[in-house]
Amino acid sequence: MFSTCCSRPESVQDNILDILDSPVTESKPFLSTSSNQRDTELFEIIEKLQGSRIDEQRCEFPLPLKSQILTIGGDLPLILPSESGGYWIDPPLERLVDMSPSSSYSGSDPESYDIMERDGEAKIYHEFFRSRYHHSFTAVDPALGPLVLSVCLEEEENKIRVILRMRECSLHGVFSVSLFPNIPSAVELAKMLCDRVTVAKFDVVGYLKAPDLITAFDEHRVSPNFKFGILYQKEGQLTEEDILSNNTESEEFKEFLSVLGETVELQGFTRFRGGLDVCHGQTGSEAVYTSFHGREIMFHVATKLPFTEGDPQQLQRKRHIGNDIVALVYQEGQTPFLSDVIKSHFLHCFLVVRRIQRPEEEDKTVYQVSVTAREDVPPFGPVLPDPPVFTERSLLREFLLTKLINAEISCYKAQRFSRLELRTRSSLLESLQTELSTRSQCMMGDPSLSGLQSSEGVRGVSEGSGGFIENFKRAIRVRSHSFETLGVPRKVAVGASQRPKAEKDGESDKPPGALPHLSDSSGAAELKDQASPQEET
Repeated sequence: MFSTCCSRPESVQDNILDILDSPVTESKPFLSTSSNQRDTELFEIIEKLQGSRIDEQRCEFPLPLKSQILTIGGDLPLILPSESGGYWIDPPLERLVDMSPSSSYSGSDPESYDIMERDGEAKIYHEFFRSRYHHSFTAVDPALGPLVLSVCLEEEENKIRVILRMRECSLHGVFSVSLFPNIPSAVELAKMLCDRVTVAKFDVVGYLKAPDLITAFDEHRVSPNFKFGILYQKEGQLTEEDILSNNTESEEFKEFLSVLGETVELQGFTRFRGGLDVCHGQTGSEAVYTSFHGREIMFHVATKLPFTEGDPQQLQRKRHIGNDIVALVYQEGQTPFLSDVIKSHFLHCFLVVRRIQRPEEEDKTVYQVSVTAREDVPPFGPVLPDPPVFTERSLLREFLLTKLINAEISCYKAQRFSRLELRTRSSLLESLQTELSTRSQCMMGDPSLSGLQSSEGVRGVSEGSGGFIENFKRAIRVRSHSFETLGVPRKVAVGASQRPKAEKDGESDKPPGALPHLSDSSGAAELKDQASPQEET
């Protein structure tokens, strides 16, 4: 700015000085004419200089506000980035070009829509070990912490299959028996999978129900149930308060909801309810539900959740949608959705859909799709078509539901969730190793443990709250795939016989907040501690 100001033409500055410094003559007729002329020239020069200074202060608007992007095809983009950044948008704004494909265009092939797995190796133990004769071992490594090893000899294929469970992950390997002169020891097999193992020996697991406990640990992240939020954004709505305050649903919005699933009555609903009240009507009377490739999905539709007069934040709605990890936004009109408009610790990704009109296809309903997610969420499929529009309802449904599921699974890799999951896994593995070791010693008649059979640490699986499988069931219930219940600690429930039926069936009607009570007290404390980040609702 300074260099620009200093580069004004010298002639302009000289003209000003000449006019201001020029002597005034005493001749009255000339005085009037000369004075008027000087005034006119002075104001003309000042006007030119002032105009130049205004031009110097001009700056380019940020990319989303450039007119050539906002007016492409007469439409505004579906999503605008936040001023503070921290989100990626797909497709990028600079890639928004022609939005009028040929009438034969209908989207990419749904056969290429692959649903991601939360944990691709979670069911290996169940598939390859439980039906075969195998052994499991435990140890506590000075550096790696608790270890649980499972070994299976597949004689028909002359192979040894091994799983090593550690705090960070589980390692799986298959080795040919011909590689070894003798069957390797548990320590040798563990070191073949991870060279950081330093223990000198493993203890054999002799507990008869060990396969149940190990399966529960391996599959604790596997769930066929998902829940997603649905926001309804009308023309001109740019704030969270406006979007959450919508009460009426247009026919256009209802038609879109019918693409996603079926509107069901919540009273007495017996399928996956996604945390909604199916007994007392405290979360509304209706919801949108669907099943999709063996998975159940419940949608938290903002307009169907309770509306509270006088509450601009609509906490009764946000307590559900704000605790989801992924939400879908349906736009009516041309108002873009701002990436960070919904304040939430948990929402990491938004899919935005808008119905658009194209002159060449007036008889067809055309939907445009865009995606935004926090910058630490890795990209996920299926890939948006180019241009990102859909004309067939079935293809739109297949794409959106696949994209929503993959979005949630991908969000778990973000820093907030990955750190939380690591702490959860560490505590659960410690509890598993402790229980397997203790129960095995009891099975072998260790006199020092004879009095522990009825204690909290080794209570039977069928005896209620202390059992390891029950602990994992609670972990799955509480997590509910979007960490809905993190944040408000509650006391541990008593035995299974005293818990309400809804909790026995897999979902507790209690207020959110409890984390699983592990039979190992230190593990329980660790899990409760990780509940500290509470959703801003």
